[in-house]
Amino acid sequence: MPRVTVVIPNYNGNKYIDDCLRSLKKQTFWDFDVIVVDNASTDGSKEFVRDKWCAENTPAGSSAGTASIAGNAASNNAAHFKVELITLPENTGFANAVNVGIEATTSEYVFLLNNDAFCDEAAIERLVHIMDKKKKLFSAQAKMLQTKEPHNIDDCGDLYCALGWAFTPGKDADNKKFNRRESITSACAGAAIYRREYFDVVGLFDKEHFCYLEDVDIGYRARLKGYANVCEPTAIVYHAGSATSGSRYNAFKVELTAANNLFLIYKNMPALQILINLPLILIGILVKHAFYTRHGLGIAHIKGLRNGLKKIAQFPDHRVKFGGRELFFALRLQIELWVNCARRALSV
Repeated sequence: MPRVTVVIPNYNGNKYIDDCLRSLKKQTFWDFDVIVVDNASTDGSKEFVRDKWCAENTPAGSSAGTASIAGNAASNNAAHFKVELITLPENTGFANAVNVGIEATTSEYVFLLNNDAFCDEAAIERLVHIMDKKKKLFSAQAKMLQTKEPHNIDDCGDLYCALGWAFTPGKDADNKKFNRRESITSACAGAAIYRREYFDVVGLFDKEHFCYLEDVDIGYRARLKGYANVCEPTAIVYHAGSATSGSRYNAFKVELTAANNLFLIYKNMPALQILINLPLILIGILVKHAFYTRHGLGIAHIKGLRNGLKKIAQFPDHRVKFGGRELFFALRLQIELWVNCARRALSV
């Protein structure tokens, strides 16, 4: 049994998936397997993974293939590079795809990696090191740099604030910044390692999020259980970004983000905390709407808010059950939510 399983959700990632897998084959840490979960891709990427990275082709009609490829890690350790392909009959979204991958693992850690992300040779080794060192960690995220402009940060961990905004303070900042390990509200699941056993306490990703903010949701839930999340800046991953949605701002992304944000607030805050934050949440919604309207996406934002209310009505049982432990950590998080408002203002 490997110590780590790398789970890569793939949807039409033919442009990137080969380089993603090649970067894993060069890791200095070699005690890991790879699972690619394909979300009914139509661009040939599913067949590419099966035919190139799976030594034994999957029989017709089968849903999975396995390969073992002998190779050398960058540290000259002999690595046994194993890739498994799991195919889904339809696009079920990021959250469900990674859940399928997680449920197929028995390893100590699960490293979630986007199909358009490419790991530095020591990335997994450094993430495993910090997870071994700090047993209260639910997750540790790599510092993600922009593939086209690697001197700029793509993501260094998500912070959530009382305005109802999730943001990464280092977005587009110079790579020389944010070089200290920092606590974060949640890890970006595009390049983050998770302690497998803690999923039994926190739960898996909520598939009703489909994609966007599902990683903030699970990270927030972990914080309510008393676990921690960090960004480990010595672990580097390069990220192309928006490989599936196509751009940073588009109607698909705006609708889902707006809906999932309302759902996240409902699920993870006790009623009194929602009431306390409501004025700031409403201000946050109005500011977002003005921003999206300027970009021609105001209608998409309204649709997303409406869909968020529908999710709350449709899935009331997804709400966290607040006992004494969860209420205590919700109070601690509330202070952080206010502090993060200031951090967001300073990061503009």
